[in-house]
Amino acid sequence: MPTEVLFQIQLVLGYVAWLLCFGAYGLPWLNSTDRTAAQRAIATLHSFRFFGLVFILPGVVGPNLPAGFAAFAAYGDFATGILALLALVSISIPWLFWSFVVAFNLVGAVDLIADYYHAIQAGLPAHAEQLGAAYAIPILYVPLLMITHIAAFYFLLRPRRSASRAIADTATTS
Repeated sequence: MPTEVLFQIQLVLGYVAWLLCFGAYGLPWLNSTDRTAAQRAIATLHSFRFFGLVFILPGVVGPNLPAGFAAFAAYGDFATGILALLALVSISIPWLFWSFVVAFNLVGAVDLIADYYHAIQAGLPAHAEQLGAAYAIPILYVPLLMITHIAAFYFLLRPRRSASRAIADTATTS
């Protein structure tokens, strides 16, 4: 089977597996918490995006990994991770926390969408072996990141529940 087909199958199955897992475990738990706790949990996951710098680390990725893709993906992940960390350390200053939550989700979602675009333009799926040890990032990690960005936007945009409604919702699901 060609490299491009294997990569695309694994990428799609990464989304399917994470959607099933997130739908069964992540979303119900996030729904049961308040808005701040939900965003804090999502920020904690995204605070590890500094790991994306591995795309520019010689010896981890192949020498023929398209440079335009590698640098953009690495620094986009790094910026998102820093913004997520800033959200976590600013939790006690609500206006600052929410500003960083919006920022890391916007930067992170745009980064992932742009990474997909750059990967397609560079023909990366046909040369996925150049990802080397970083191959697992787009297959296992990126689907979860995209899903949690969507969830974060959902929690940012949905109307706030009143405390009594949240308690009633929690009681009915128990």
